[in-house]
Amino acid sequence: MRELILIRHAKSSWEFDVPDIDRPIKSRGYKDIHLVSESFKSTNYQPDLIACSPAKRTRQTAEIFVNQGITGDSKIKIVDELYDFSGGNVVNFVKSLSNNHEKVIIFGHNHAFTSISNIFGSAYIKNLPTAGLVHIKFDISKWSNLRKGETILTIFPRDLKNDKR
Repeated sequence: MRELILIRHAKSSWEFDVPDIDRPIKSRGYKDIHLVSESFKSTNYQPDLIACSPAKRTRQTAEIFVNQGITGDSKIKIVDELYDFSGGNVVNFVKSLSNNHEKVIIFGHNHAFTSISNIFGSAYIKNLPTAGLVHIKFDISKWSNLRKGETILTIFPRDLKNDKR
């Protein structure tokens, strides 16, 4: 059994004249990822690996998420291949993961993450929103055998904002 969590970076800011890779998250992004990470904390998920695109907005998102109380291996590994918008490099990265890693969290970008969620998950997602999370479970023993799995959880900021708890 293998589990993959895809988390799209929080809402980024366009107000700075910087290259795409250097764009930071904006105040709304901070609020949204705090909501998602707080909700996710209740699952007690313990990842074996946390990997992140080198983009500033994904690194900031991952740091906030981890600092909110993720247990397990909370060291964030920066992976150049995850700065990918089509998904091919992300899929190759996942398929090449060590089989010692059963539970993996990846922070990255759209359209890659929406596509991967739909190709490998069981629930159709029209668009994975910023700070959105998709948890997919696979009945495989090796990452290299990646195939269709079961979407077992989605957490989107808009759903938490409407939650009256």
